[in-house]
Amino acid sequence: MRVNAKYSVSPSRILLAEDNELNRKVTLLMLKRLGYKADIARNGIEVLEALGRRSYGLVLMNIGMPKMDGIETTREIRRRWHNSPKIIAITAYVLPGIRAICLEAGMDDYIGKAVKIEELAKALGEHQLSQVSS
Repeated sequence: MRVNAKYSVSPSRILLAEDNELNRKVTLLMLKRLGYKADIARNGIEVLEALGRRSYGLVLMNIGMPKMDGIETTREIRRRWHNSPKIIAITAYVLPGIRAICLEAGMDDYIGKAVKIEELAKALGEHQLSQVSS
């Protein structure tokens, strides 16, 4: 399957916040197929440390991480950084209202697991995250 999308801004860094190794590998492979590269954070604390070291255009944020979950991490990002990255929730939580909770916490979008490459490409395109040059 081939996914094509048009992007209108310069290449941006992605931070993938995911504690599950298999989910990390699958998401990284999808990003690679779409022409993106990503750094990894395994919990909310690592996300905050990574954002303190460098600028990211987008954080793909798992909600159910240890030490500091994605909701708490997002609130802290929005509190600390005025020019913070786009944040897209990636979660298996399908409870009623979880999308509203994510958006209320400051996330820009929501993708349910199991993530489909078409949904990921659409979200990246909607948030105008451009592909990196190989």
